[in-house]
Amino acid sequence: MKAVAEVQVIPIGVGVSVRREVQRAHELLQAAGLRVELHAYGSNVEGELAQILDAVRAVHETLHAEGTVRLSTFLKLGTRTDKEPTLAAKLF
Repeated sequence: MKAVAEVQVIPIGVGVSVRREVQRAHELLQAAGLRVELHAYGSNVEGELAQILDAVRAVHETLHAEGTVRLSTFLKLGTRTDKEPTLAAKLF
């Protein structure tokens, strides 16, 4: 099942700048084979539902393994049965 989502990963307790952790999360979403569009407060993604959920799990597992103690993630997820959802279709 195809899906579109907005993913916002917030590292907590890593200091004033979270740039490294946010960049790493973005890299992991891209590495999952998703279509990813970075914006000021998160990433829009498009792909298979399972692929999106697996990618979010990988972000948490990887960032924790790399030393980030706490993460808070907001996920908006959209699926449809009448047509295939795309990021491009959300613009109009």
